Amino acid sequence: MCGIAGIVSLEGQPVHEREIRDMCATIVHRGPDDDGFYCAAGVGLGMRRLSIIGLSSGHQPVHNEDGSIWVVFNGEIYNFQELRRQLEGRGHVFYTQTDTEVIVHLYEEYGKRCVEHLRGMFAFALWDSVLQRLLIARDRLGIKPLYFGRVGGRLLFASELKSILELPEVERNLNWSAVAHLFTFLTTPPDESIIEGIHKLEPAHLLIAEPGRPLAIERYWKVTFTPEFGRGEGYFVNGVRELLEESVRLHMVSDVPVGAFLSGGLDSSAVVATAAALSRDPLQTFSIGFKEPDYNELGYARTVAEQFGASHHELTLGPDSLDQLSDLAWHLDEPFGDCSAIPTWMVSKLAAKSVKVVLSGDGGDELFGGYDKYVVEQRERRTGFLPGPARSALGAISRAMPEGMRGRNFLRHHSLPAAERYLDASTLFRHEDMLRLFQPEFAAQLSSLPPSRQRLAALDSSGAWLSNLQELDINNYLPLDILTKVDRMSMAHSIETRVPLLDHKLVEFAATIPAEMHLRGGATKYILKRAMRGILPDEIIDRPKKGFAIPLGYWFRGKLGPYVRDLLLGEQGRRRGLFNLPYIESLVQQHERGKNLDLQLWTLISFELWARTFLDGHTREHGRISKQECAAA
Repeated sequence: MCGIAGIVSLEGQPVHEREIRDMCATIVHRGPDDDGFYCAAGVGLGMRRLSIIGLSSGHQPVHNEDGSIWVVFNGEIYNFQELRRQLEGRGHVFYTQTDTEVIVHLYEEYGKRCVEHLRGMFAFALWDSVLQRLLIARDRLGIKPLYFGRVGGRLLFASELKSILELPEVERNLNWSAVAHLFTFLTTPPDESIIEGIHKLEPAHLLIAEPGRPLAIERYWKVTFTPEFGRGEGYFVNGVRELLEESVRLHMVSDVPVGAFLSGGLDSSAVVATAAALSRDPLQTFSIGFKEPDYNELGYARTVAEQFGASHHELTLGPDSLDQLSDLAWHLDEPFGDCSAIPTWMVSKLAAKSVKVVLSGDGGDELFGGYDKYVVEQRERRTGFLPGPARSALGAISRAMPEGMRGRNFLRHHSLPAAERYLDASTLFRHEDMLRLFQPEFAAQLSSLPPSRQRLAALDSSGAWLSNLQELDINNYLPLDILTKVDRMSMAHSIETRVPLLDHKLVEFAATIPAEMHLRGGATKYILKRAMRGILPDEIIDRPKKGFAIPLGYWFRGKLGPYVRDLLLGEQGRRRGLFNLPYIESLVQQHERGKNLDLQLWTLISFELWARTFLDGHTREHGRISKQECAAA
């Protein structure tokens, strides 16, 4: 596991080693054990290394036999031993024991199609000095991050946005389409960042850059949820068991100790149960709880830990957990509306005292139909068959009702067609509310096309409705929210998080499970529960789902109330002048009176902390910051 960064000149500009070193110095937390650099005319590659495999021989960048190909790599290739044997059989000579080296030899054999042979999580950059070509690629599910931008005739890339912001030519201009996406869906978009001109390389994509040519971006893999009918339940149950065991076994390959996050939910418990059966020593597990009983799930985690003889570690959080929010803002890299980043930060900090690698249960909800919102959609779909005039009448009634009147949002919600209704339920600020959130001159820069509209095309009505939702979430919510949170918060504490449920072989198999085998009798994850029945305690399999919730609402109405007001309505935000503060004041008051607006307030807090960390100190005009102003600040 590492952090990577680099620059390639596309129009003859120089690249200086000092620039690469500065970019890597910003992400020392991603790799505190080692660094490495390759610099030649017009190109610079750099990395920070967290030593996991090949501890003594894993220095990067890694090269091929004649030194014509160089690579920096972040992640783990779980099938590297098999690939190495195949490549050695074809005459390739290895000089390290690491998984990184298979990438350069695969490239020699297959060119850009080398990515199709990799089984794991990765973001890498490969320089071919003969062809003067840079290839950067990101894993299929988006477990590992990669940002890039073309600025001043050079291609810049890095594991984190803050590395790119180290370069003075990068103007810190707000990307208003990303701002709109943030306040709609809690995150920035799949292919954009909060900074104008700096992009994310999307999951399962590769980018090729060559001097004198436009950038070429290609998708190399796509999962399609296509139910395979004619198979009995036993086929899918056995397939899930076998692939889960295979994936966990591969994910446990490490030259340092491996532990596991354990929430006590089905997904993390399934991973822990499988890992414990494969481990010779007691597995170390790590859990977070809360003082508020409605949010505390430590009892379930203890049950699983005891069942499988784990060495269990746990921590109970209270409002004082928010003392480190400025550190979170730095490590999150962009504004981030999912407040479960806080317990993820804390459980990562706890785990880092004992291990360098942890397994996580993320991905199970998308693969096996585990979200409560799927159950709600199943229940609400009958309203989707209301004739158009009936829905129009409901919409007209809701619009005639006063703002805030009980039942108004319920009628408006059910007046929408099925796909729009589903997206509406996951929308933080509706477009009309977002326009009220910002000062008029900034509201005018928000896209006239709400981000939710951009997702409607993904909900193809020709497929099974649940399969459409799963595919939407695995391409959006999973990489943008869940995997971003886990990567940033674990790497902040220099530990590697591995996600066995997102092995692409298991993902492809789960995508063939018919929807009716996921939701059964109002319950979720039917096939996964059957696969784990007799392995996990029944109380874990049959328990109600809670998710990684945090009692922010209680905290914001209590001890943290003054903090929220000072942060969102204080002088520093007023000077920045982006938001309509009377509207934010109304949100704070509504929350204080009992309306649950914790996510809205947290997203505003996250944006404010990010702005203080990455924008303030620079002169702004209409939300734009020039490089001259950066230099003067």
